[in-house]
Amino acid sequence: MSVRTSAYASDALTGETVDVVVIGGGAAGLNGALMLARSRRSVIVIDSGTPRNAPADAMHGFIVLDGTPPTELLKRGREQVRQYGGRVVFGDVTSAEPAAPTLDGDLRFEVGLADGRTVTARRVLVATGLRDVLPNVPGLAEHWGHGVVHCPYCHGWEVRDEPIGVLATGPASIHHALLFRQLTDDLIYFTQGTDLDDDTRARFAARDIRIIDTPIQEVVTSEDSGIAGVRLTDGTVVARRVLAVATRMRARTEGLNGLKLPMEDLPDNMGSRFASGTAGTTEVPGVWVAGNATDLTAQVGTSAAAGALAGAHINAHLTTADTNTALKATA
Repeated sequence: MSVRTSAYASDALTGETVDVVVIGGGAAGLNGALMLARSRRSVIVIDSGTPRNAPADAMHGFIVLDGTPPTELLKRGREQVRQYGGRVVFGDVTSAEPAAPTLDGDLRFEVGLADGRTVTARRVLVATGLRDVLPNVPGLAEHWGHGVVHCPYCHGWEVRDEPIGVLATGPASIHHALLFRQLTDDLIYFTQGTDLDDDTRARFAARDIRIIDTPIQEVVTSEDSGIAGVRLTDGTVVARRVLAVATRMRARTEGLNGLKLPMEDLPDNMGSRFASGTAGTTEVPGVWVAGNATDLTAQVGTSAAAGALAGAHINAHLTTADTNTALKATA
């Protein structure tokens, strides 16, 4: 699922080599850019305008900013990055790869955009986020971010006490159901062909979680354009107002093959991410990764913090490189 937000005024590219190019204009990318810009680093953020939470009306679980519309958070974030001299460019990255280093050994990277423009940078921060892959159930995608939710911490309070249905996608859905049970007394678990052993069925029964093994044929829309329920393959309609789905989450990798960043698959078919170490470091020298691209379960606050940490780490590495260059110049 990807929803593009409205285009906004884009900064110009000057053609000069910058200290850091940030690929991704969400919470992680903008906070990383903010830390770098405040350290007087030249930084450019390339933003495709397709944040994961675009369909949502508000973000939650982020102290002080709880309830803020995602678009407002990003708008303010862009303004703050620009306040310190950073630039934000609206565009799609189609290529990114190492370039020839300088004579003194400092790294260089070339990033190409869909419109033909290019950016040369000393370091790269990948903050592309992830893409949620929903089960192939007719009508499900249309309600994504509203009647169809995935995170009990992001959306749980807003759907409390509603009749909720959990659509199983794998082993992770079992824990998912128990978390949503905390929020409502009316919960149904639709197995959707997944295995559910006797012990789990007993645990669900103890928590008054109903189980339906008949597969779902489609989601039924209500007169108010919300969810009325689901129609099973036997024709039965089960009333539900909210559907919770543990999506398969995949880091957004478009245009990044040239960086040759290692990927990792998560257990239980939960998804795939960029592998990273401390502060978002990767096996590729000069490239860091932050946010949902490497931490699939990170919420907005966690992603922003990861971006800040990566930004500070990049600045420290650049400081060492600058010092080494200055030392060689005096030799």
